[in-house]
Amino acid sequence: MGNLKIFIVEDDPFFGESLKYHLKLNPDFTVTLMASGQECLTLLHQKPDVICLDFGLPDISGDVLLRRIKEINNSIPIIIISGQEDIEVAVDFLKSGASDYLVKNNHTKDLLWNAMLKISENRSLVQEVATLKEKLEQKFSFEQTIIGQSTAIKNVFIKINKALNNNINVSITGETGTGKEVVANAIHYNSERKNKPFIAVNMAAIPKELVESEFFGHEKGAFTGANERKIGKFEQADGGTIFLDEIAELDLNLQSKLLRVLQEREVVRLGGTTKIKFNARLISATHKDLAQEVKNGHFREDLYYRIMGLPIVLPPLREREKDTLLLAKHFVALFVKENKMPPLTLTQSAKDTLLKYPFPGNIRELKSVIDLACVMCNGSEICAEDLNFNSLHTTDFFLSQEKTLKQYTDEIILHFLKNNNNDVLKTSKKLDIGKSTIYNLLQTFELKK
Repeated sequence: MGNLKIFIVEDDPFFGESLKYHLKLNPDFTVTLMASGQECLTLLHQKPDVICLDFGLPDISGDVLLRRIKEINNSIPIIIISGQEDIEVAVDFLKSGASDYLVKNNHTKDLLWNAMLKISENRSLVQEVATLKEKLEQKFSFEQTIIGQSTAIKNVFIKINKALNNNINVSITGETGTGKEVVANAIHYNSERKNKPFIAVNMAAIPKELVESEFFGHEKGAFTGANERKIGKFEQADGGTIFLDEIAELDLNLQSKLLRVLQEREVVRLGGTTKIKFNARLISATHKDLAQEVKNGHFREDLYYRIMGLPIVLPPLREREKDTLLLAKHFVALFVKENKMPPLTLTQSAKDTLLKYPFPGNIRELKSVIDLACVMCNGSEICAEDLNFNSLHTTDFFLSQEKTLKQYTDEIILHFLKNNNNDVLKTSKKLDIGKSTIYNLLQTFELKK
C-alpha cells in the first residue's frame, strides 16, 4: 500500500501520544503529532496523506481549520475527532468536506486504525487507476520505445504499422535479447485493444505439468492442490492480447490442445465442462527457427501455420549499424536517472569499443554492460576500460580487434602474468615460453612508461 503520512492535531498530549503510539504499530504509517492548528498549517507543505483533527483546539476552532486546510489542499482527507456526540455537528463537518467524524472514547484508536487502512487502500487504488489511465491515454510510441534509426529497425517499424489496424496473429522471431516482448507491447498498446489486458506468458518459465492450468485455468478440486478456481491466461486476455513467448518450448501434446483452442476460440477449465468463449489476439515469439523445428518434428505444422500470421523478424544488434550507440546513450541516461547520479558521457574510445563488439546477447547484453560501466567509471566519463564483456563469445570479439600477432601474444602473456601474481617462472612454464621473452616484454613496457 505504500507509506501513509499522518498528521495528528491534538492539544491533549496524553490522548495524542496514545493515538500516535497505536498508529505507529503499522510500519506503513508515519505519524507526526502537533498541538495547535497553526503548527498544522505551517507544516502543510510536507504534504500529509491524511490529517486527524481535534475539534476543540486552543488557537483555531475545528471548523475554521478544516476550511483553511481545504483552501490550501482540497484533496487531503480530514478526520475530525471530537468529544461531542452531537449529530448535527458531525453532519456539518461532513458537509464541509471532512472524511469522517469520530467521538473520543475507548474505541477511538481502533476506529481510527480502520479509517487509516481504508484511506490507504483507497489511495493505492487511485494511484493504480491514475497510472493505468496515463498509460492508456499516452500512445505507446514504438519509435521511442524501440530505439534505433538503422534501416533494419525501420523495416520492423513498417511491419508493426501493418499489424496495428487489424487482428491478424503476429509471430516475432529474433535472437535472445533483441526485444521481442517490447515489440509485442508496442503492437498491443497502439491497437484498438489497448484498453484491454496484455497477458504475457513465457513458455520456457512454466513447468510442463502446469502449462495446461496456466493456459486454460482450473476449477476448485480439479487436482491435488487446486484449492480454489483459477482463471487461465486466455480468459484473462479476453478482448486484449495474449503474448506467448518462447512458443517453440511448448510440449507437442500441449501444442495440439493449443491448436484446438485457437481454432475454436474457446477454453474449458481443467475439472470443468463449460465452454468459455474468448476474443484475444495472439502474438507469439521465439528465438528458434520454427520452420526448422517443424522439419525436425519438434513443432506441429498445422499449429505453425495457425500462429504465423504476420511474421516480424527482429535484427540482431550487430546488424543495426550505429543503433548500438543510440541504445548505449539511452541506457546510460536511464541508469543515471534511476540511481540519481550526475550525468555521464561515453568517450570516443568507449564508443569505438562498443561498435566493434558483436553483442551476441543483443540489447539485453548491451544494457548489462552499460549498467556495470556506469558503476565502474570514475568521474563523468565512461571509458573503454570500464566496459566489461562477460559473454561466452568474448573470444570472437577479441579476435575481431585486427591486432598484429605480436600484440595478441603480448596481451596473452600479460594476462597470464597477472593471473600468476607476476610470477615469471610459473607463467613461462604455463605458456611454454622462455623467461627471457617475458622479461623483454616487461622491459619494453617499462621503457614506454
